[in-house]
Amino acid sequence: MAKLYFNYAAMNAGKSTALLQASFNYRERGMRTIEFTAKLDNRTEEGVIASRIGLRRHAHLFDSATNLFDVVKQETQDTKAACVFLDEAQFLSAEQVRQLSQIVDRLNIPVICYGLRTDFRGDLFEGSASLFALADEIRELKTICKCGRKATMNLRIDPQGNAVRVGEKIDIGGNDKYVPLCRKHFFDALEKD
Repeated sequence: MAKLYFNYAAMNAGKSTALLQASFNYRERGMRTIEFTAKLDNRTEEGVIASRIGLRRHAHLFDSATNLFDVVKQETQDTKAACVFLDEAQFLSAEQVRQLSQIVDRLNIPVICYGLRTDFRGDLFEGSASLFALADEIRELKTICKCGRKATMNLRIDPQGNAVRVGEKIDIGGNDKYVPLCRKHFFDALEKD
């Protein structure tokens, strides 16, 4: 029976690496996979899921107008897919998460999503909140804070390394803009003058 999975973590926990490895495992066994990544994530080549350790794979792009159910239904008319993988799941809308659940329930294809839990203010992303509500299985991938504890928060920093407290919810970046921290160090950084 197919399920909807949500794998979440702070920045730099290896979410894209885990996605690419899992997708490779299916394909190595001769099974077809379909991958998606957010169009607004422009850190690498458009339409590519890329990990910090160098793994890469072309993927379908999604934005707020993409009907994921329709894309997968069309893609699987002639050849069934064994699994759908979605990177940057935090950028999904609530409606798109419902579409993913329809892929699972109506097309009987497992969907495995990877994304951030919270933004730089500690607030849930819409896609993540919806996945917490609808996913059949939720898994936390772990990374560490500078103190060695589990990092659960994403601190946005300016070019000088100072905490950013205000701004747009979405500001695409990597190590140049975000630092994974434990809750204590996250709030310490926000309270610092």
